[in-house]
Order: sequence, then C-alpha cells, then structure tokens
Amino acid sequence: MRMLDIILKKRNGGELTSDEIDFFVHEYVAGRIPDYQASALLMAIYFQGMTSRETADLTLAMAYSGETVDLSPVPGIKVDKHSTGGVGDTTTLIVAPLVAACGVPVAKMSGRGLGHTGGTIDKLESIPGFNPFQSIRDFIRIVKEVGVAVVGQTESLVPADKKLYALRDVTGTVEHKSLIASSVMSKKIAAGADAIVLDVKAGSGAFMRSVEDAFELAQEMVNVGVYVGRRVAAIVSDMSQPLGMAIGNALEVREAIEVLRGERSEALKEVSLLLGAYMLYVAGRCQTVEQGLEMVEEALASGRGAQKLKEMISAQGGDERVVDDTSLLPVADEVISIRAQRDGYISGMDAYSIGQAARLLGAGRNTKEDAIDHGVGIVLHKRVGDKVEKGEMLAEFYVNREDALQEAIDTFNKGVIIGEQPPQHKPLVYGVVTHEGIERW
Repeated sequence: MRMLDIILKKRNGGELTSDEIDFFVHEYVAGRIPDYQASALLMAIYFQGMTSRETADLTLAMAYSGETVDLSPVPGIKVDKHSTGGVGDTTTLIVAPLVAACGVPVAKMSGRGLGHTGGTIDKLESIPGFNPFQSIRDFIRIVKEVGVAVVGQTESLVPADKKLYALRDVTGTVEHKSLIASSVMSKKIAAGADAIVLDVKAGSGAFMRSVEDAFELAQEMVNVGVYVGRRVAAIVSDMSQPLGMAIGNALEVREAIEVLRGERSEALKEVSLLLGAYMLYVAGRCQTVEQGLEMVEEALASGRGAQKLKEMISAQGGDERVVDDTSLLPVADEVISIRAQRDGYISGMDAYSIGQAARLLGAGRNTKEDAIDHGVGIVLHKRVGDKVEKGEMLAEFYVNREDALQEAIDTFNKGVIIGEQPPQHKPLVYGVVTHEGIERW
C-alpha cells in the first residue's frame, strides 16, 4: 500500500477503505509517513469530504493508536461529557458532580485552553493542591471510590490526534466536520466511557459559527458513536455570548461553586442541568430526559452535588474547603470597572472578543507552552438584552498586570454592542441530536 495512491484516491473524490485509513494512521504515528504527505491527505479530505463510515473508521484508527482506558473495574455504565469549546463554559465543574451524585459514574479526561477558549484542566488547577494529572490506575480508582474524576489526557492516549491536530492547526484544515468529529470522538472512545453527551457550540465564540454547521457536526459525532456502539446525545447550544458571567480560571471555578450551592440561576446553570439530564438518560439511569432533569435538580437543591465536588477535589489532592469558602481561590490584585459609554440595550456580546480580552489579561494562552494567571479575568454584569445607562457597570476586570490592559479594554468594548432597541431573542439551546435524529427546539 502506498501513501501516494491514498492521497490521489481521496483527491479525486474516492472513498477510502478501512485498511487504507488504518494504514495512514498507523504509519503516520510510527513516523513512516512524512508531514507533507499527511498534509496533502488532510487537504484532500477538507475539500472532498468523508462518508460517515470513513469518519468512523478514522475515529477508531485514531482511538486505538495508543493507550486506551479500561473502565470495566468501575461498576455500572460510565458516562463522559464533552464541549466543543467556548467562553465562560464551566459546565463540567457543575454537571460532573451532579451526575455522580445521582449514582452514575463520570470518568472525564479534559484538556487545556488555547486562544480564546478556556480549558477545564486550567480551571481545576486554580484550586489549591488539585492534581489533574493522575495515572490511569488512580483515575479508575477515584472514579470507582468517589464516582467522578476529571483528569488531564495522558501523553500515551490517542497520539494520532496529537500529531494530526498539530498538523491541521498549521495547514488550514481544522474546521472540517469529519476531522473535528474524529478528533473529539477518538479521545472519548479511548477514555473508556460507555455513554457520551456532547455540547456542540454555535456562534462567534465557537468553532462552528452557524447553527446549521453545529447541527451537522453534532450529527457526524452521533453517527460515529452509533457506529462504534456507544450511546451518544449531542445538544446544540448558543455561544454568541459567554455562557457564564465569569471568564477566567479561578473566577469560573467560583461561579461553578456558586451554582452548585444554589446561589445562581443563569444560563450556565440551565445548560448544565440539561446536559446532566441527558447524561443520566444515555446512561440508562432514567426513562426520560424529563426524569433526568428532576434528578439533577434534586441533587443540586439537596447539596449532594456540592458535596460530591468536595469529594472529587479531595481525592485529587485539592483543598475541598474552596467549596465552602471561595476566597481560598487565587484572586487578582486589582479590580477595574468597565462602564457603558452610552444609553441603550446590549444588542450583542461577541464571545470571541470577550474571550480574547480575558486572554490579554493573562487568563489564556497563545501557545501551549504559555503560562496563565489563574486569578485574572472578567466578570460580566450584563447580558444581551439588558438595558443600560451611560456610566453603568458592564463588567469588572481582575488584573495583575497592566502591559496589555488597554488593549484588553478596547477588545472588550468592541465586543459589546449597545443599540437603541432591544435585540431579537436568541435561544440558549437550539436542539438535540440522538440516534433517532435531529430535534430542533
């Protein structure tokens, strides 16, 4: 089998066989296919596309390109959750303990943030002592004993995705639904979960800018899940404005804890509860999503979700007292108020610009090697549709350095649009995709 023949076949619109896909992934990971040939195939895929069967075969080849996690020692159906990324998207810290408190084991591997998107691992590292980098043996032990663990992806897990994503990032082939689907689902399959719930974002702060593109990506990932025998559901939710009111690592942890303590009831809580309901549903813990919603709402109201977060933090070496006292989290030295420059209504909040503003403050990174400041970020005081008066507070900037402060302020102000009329309402969730099809809301 020759790599050139595979490139030519896909370039000309052909459908690759399972053996050809396996050959490409195996040989590329082994270093026997050069980057320039892998790049050529990725570009051919970008323009010619892949069938659902090709996408599933690519996903499986990537999933088994390295170490995999066997969660069979943990009783019951294990569930995982994944978001395609966004701004102020702290649902994992809320939904994982809530679902575990309902008796369904949650085994989740997460990543770091890059660019304008936040990473769950970065957020958890703002908790004093918390260690997200557990061995696979300890990962399984914690899930078995506590019911939930959120850890960083090991270097030996899905090496094909690491190599291919790095190549896609520099060859203009990131935004293709089959390549995104295989990247996401290969990691979920390798991590060992029996059931998976996906939160596919649509809007300015997401990979998929349009709702239709988000539904197509959701369908592709659900198809892969069905093909490999996993129970998968994907909700399509809005990321045209930040989901939570906090953007920045410790600030987002604080907001998640406040949700779990029953102190907040905004968009972040609503999406988290919906994700939790679907996680219980795909795990077979309830007969309907409505029953699942009642279960996670009870776990929240009773405090069992907050208690489960304490147990997870403690099991992973962190200071569980942060759940009762968020002042133990790192906080910036200075807080600066950002105020409205005119009267009107918030007609738009560009999630990408707001995420970039937080990155400029030090809450995010440009490259994977960059250090982040866990205490800095932005806390919003307004959302789209809110009426504002000139001089009224729009947000607070938590600042430790001022070298890029003015650029951050300018970037934020460009992302907040104040108009004369209230904007048209935009739904928080656009619908859900399951093996039964698409349901638009």
